[in-house]
Parts: sequence; C-alpha cells; structure tokens
Amino acid sequence: MNSIMAQAQQMQQKMATIQEELKTKTATGTAGGGMVTVTANGKSEILSIEIEKEVITVDEKEMLQDLITAATNDALRKVKAIGKEEMAKLTGGMNIPGISNIFS
Repeated sequence: MNSIMAQAQQMQQKMATIQEELKTKTATGTAGGGMVTVTANGKSEILSIEIEKEVITVDEKEMLQDLITAATNDALRKVKAIGKEEMAKLTGGMNIPGISNIFS
C-alpha cells in the first residue's frame, strides 16, 4: 500500500512539473494564409496576436474577426496537443481517468 501511495505522490509531483513546463511551451496558430497569427502558451493563455495591415480596414471588420477567431482556435488546439503529448509521457500512454483528460 505504501508503494502505491509513493507512486501516486511521484505522479502528482511530475504532473505539477509538467504543468509548470507547459507555461514555457508555445504554439502559433494562423488564419488567412498568415494574415492573422496568434501565439498561445501551454496553459492556453494568448500571448500575442499579429495582424497584417492589409486586413485592417472598416470594410474587412467581419473577416478580421473571423480570422482572429480561427487563428486563436488553431493555436489553442496546438497547445492542447502539446499538453496531451506531455501527459502521455507521464502516463506511458495509459488512459488514466482524471489525468488523461486534463487537456481534453
């Protein structure tokens, strides 16, 4: 029983380490052929948004909004994949309820 508790504690410590490391990992999402670029970190925080000046016009407002949304979703999907990849390293690819779905 002590062995199981020790393993659980080690896994918890490793998870905390992974979550801290994810803050330093980034992913960039793009839309409109690179007209809008969004960078997010592994904690799903948006770090930056870059917009090409060609799409910044009153007439293109709706398109710009759509591009920002698409690029943001692209970046967040990528950081989610990074998180799942890091968690799979911890769990050895096993589907552990409550752990494996942290980044779902």
